[in-house]
Amino acid sequence: MDLNTLRSTVTVLAFACFIGIFLWAWSGRNRASFDEAGRLPFADDTRPAPDAGNVPNLRNSNHV
Repeated sequence: MDLNTLRSTVTVLAFACFIGIFLWAWSGRNRASFDEAGRLPFADDTRPAPDAGNVPNLRNSNHV
């Protein structure tokens, strides 16, 4: 096996992986989970941050 055959084989395998990932991403059975993940940044999260009460107030310091 020479170097060009190895390069061609790797190129074909990488293209096959690309096509496989493309088909997986566009398959109908994954649509619901991808739609839910797409709406996640717009979700209304009303819970406070875990350490919101422990942040020191640096604006009222008496340093000059």
